[in-house]
Amino acid sequence: MSQPHAGAVKANSPGTVLFASLIGTTIEFFDFYIYATAAVLVFPKLFFPASDAAAATLQSLATFAIAFFARPVGSAVFGHFGDRVGRKATLVAALLTMGLSTVFIGLLPTYASIGTAAPLLLALCRFGQGLGLGGEWGGAVLLATENAPPGKRAWYGMFPQLGAPIGFFLSGGIFLLLTQTLSDAEFFSYGWRIPFLASALLVIVGLYVRLKITETPAFREVLEKNERVKLPVVTVFREHARVLVLGTLIALATFVLFYLMTVFALSWGTTALGFSRRDFLILQLFAVVFFAITIPLAALLADVHGRRLTLIVVSAAIVLFGLVLAPMFGSGSAWEVTLFMSLGLGLMGMTYGPLGTMLSELFPAEVRYTGASLTFNLAGILGASLAPYIATWLATHYGLQYVGYYLSAAALVSLIALVLVGKPKQGAGWQD
Repeated sequence: MSQPHAGAVKANSPGTVLFASLIGTTIEFFDFYIYATAAVLVFPKLFFPASDAAAATLQSLATFAIAFFARPVGSAVFGHFGDRVGRKATLVAALLTMGLSTVFIGLLPTYASIGTAAPLLLALCRFGQGLGLGGEWGGAVLLATENAPPGKRAWYGMFPQLGAPIGFFLSGGIFLLLTQTLSDAEFFSYGWRIPFLASALLVIVGLYVRLKITETPAFREVLEKNERVKLPVVTVFREHARVLVLGTLIALATFVLFYLMTVFALSWGTTALGFSRRDFLILQLFAVVFFAITIPLAALLADVHGRRLTLIVVSAAIVLFGLVLAPMFGSGSAWEVTLFMSLGLGLMGMTYGPLGTMLSELFPAEVRYTGASLTFNLAGILGASLAPYIATWLATHYGLQYVGYYLSAAALVSLIALVLVGKPKQGAGWQD
């Protein structure tokens, strides 16, 4: 099918591209993290029976996991349209799906009002969040990398990744502000709803920016050459199964590390270690600064030394970090826990910064949206969906050292996958 005007499309400015990729993932991760925080602090008390606090927490963490199983579905659905219709329209749809699901959570009645229907509706909205994020991340990475000049693909590709620490900082900051300004009764009565409802304002900003961008050069090239495939997800599984599996395992350690350092750490720190909710949120917000700083640092290294080598070195460091998790985190000392959190989230930035670029380079342009999204979100199922649950179970039954072994094992799997994947052989739609 010819596209007579494809070559005449005005190029996106670097500033517009980078801001559009950053603002979208910032909103998406803000939405995702306010749920993660509420799953520990709020939902066990309001959406599940109060008779068994431990069981309520585990049930709440189970609803947290639902989104990770929805994300590959979102990858397939939004990936199909991203590879068939275009990156821009698909990114707008993904943002709306995520944003509306989040706002609806803020409007839900609690268990005290409607009984078992409350956790069911919560789970449904959580599925919607995962569906949207499954389509958002891959599109945002491609928006950045497919507009990148030669030699700067990892640098451009890290801007969507910066949305993670910024979104986390905003979510943690708003919960901290609510904790300081509201009483416990006010917080659990209505205060917890504010972050979910406020997401609507962020979505409006994101939509405004996304609607101003034009299609990426790589996708326009696919259109011009009539290279679109009929069913991108089928093509990915049939022709790129090996890199799909290896890409998923490459991202495994990233997910395990992050959700141990955020959801599990918040839960364990405010229960077993005795930190107040306010103090631990402040501690986490401080540590997230190191997450944000190391993302661009890792991207610079990845553009100079290569994505794969950078990730190999960082994965080896995470293996070692897992071995010191128990003595550092379990000490209960404020400064040791702060050092532990800062080091862990710093390593998270080092692995997360080049990850989007690395995964997108594994697939040709005609299936890149689907392929990159699937690898990332299948890794979410393996590495993040049950990570807080598994870690809580291991720590409760065997001690914190087994949580560290769990992290080290995940990093070792990612390290092996990086060695096996080799240097990407294809870069369709890119010049360098």
